[in-house]
Amino acid sequence: MALNKNALIRYKTIDKCLQNNNRQWMLNDLIAACSDALHEYEGRDVNVSKRTVQLDLQMMRSDKLGYNAPIEVYDKKYYRYAEEQYSITDIPVTENDMHVLSETVEILKQFKDFSLFSELGGIIQRLEDKVYTEKTHQSAIIHLDTNENLKGLEHLDTLYQAILKKIVLRITYQSFTAREASEFVFHPFILKEFNNRWFLVGKSSAQKNQRIVTLALDRMLHIDFDLQIPYTTEPFNGDIYYHNTIGVTVLNDAQLQEVVLKVDPSNAPYVITKPFHHSQKIIERTEDGSVIITFYVHLNFELERMILGFGDTIEVLRPRLLRKKIKKKLEKAYRLYN
Repeated sequence: MALNKNALIRYKTIDKCLQNNNRQWMLNDLIAACSDALHEYEGRDVNVSKRTVQLDLQMMRSDKLGYNAPIEVYDKKYYRYAEEQYSITDIPVTENDMHVLSETVEILKQFKDFSLFSELGGIIQRLEDKVYTEKTHQSAIIHLDTNENLKGLEHLDTLYQAILKKIVLRITYQSFTAREASEFVFHPFILKEFNNRWFLVGKSSAQKNQRIVTLALDRMLHIDFDLQIPYTTEPFNGDIYYHNTIGVTVLNDAQLQEVVLKVDPSNAPYVITKPFHHSQKIIERTEDGSVIITFYVHLNFELERMILGFGDTIEVLRPRLLRKKIKKKLEKAYRLYN
């Protein structure tokens, strides 16, 4: 049930009034208190109706918000809590609430490297402390695939801020194939995660053709802001750029082809329920339960690794070049064990 800010302010105000046992609270008193509270919040006169406060009292008494507030009327005109120490802010957390909070904390902790979530840091810590002091110790129900020791994660926030504020970077970078590191100017567009690794996508001064470049964060040795160079105004849309790509390696149009695979009966359900790509279609179902699927993507390294990961349960039917590549790699793998 959606709640607006005004309703929450009224509930909190009524709760504060009814906690004050030194005063008798008539309905008009509660209306006036709510009007004053909303006036202070909005900076203008707010006339809370009698009907609104009556509905608020009814809502607080109910289980719809989990309050179940013991509000009673005595002498047919005064409101109070039947339990003197009651407050809607001290509602006990249910076991189900604790499970939800526990898993939420684990998910939020995955984003701790971004300053975007820095203000959540203290909240997450307090939530975590609350959860572990009030619930029985049990392992997490949701387990996310993370690697705390992955290199480059320390750069995440620097790069995020550069993209957000449109700042040009000077990056010292050494790829796996380079003998030495090199420094170049880089215009960052987006951060991309794939297979538990992070990448920076943008344009580099080291590329004369000014094509889009993808840099792995774990190969970055040093990063500096360069405020003297104006940031490019070129628009970039990650969804469009990666539309026909599995992974992070976007190739030229010549490498964009229709891929046709035959998946055996044991793996067909997995491939159907978790498609390799958004363009995937089933073009044939065989009598033995196998399926033939097709999708339209770049023939990149990530595609090859994905296919090889299925071993003998997938056969590449087309294109012929990809079929030959996979065959060659499988033959090489076979020789390692023969």
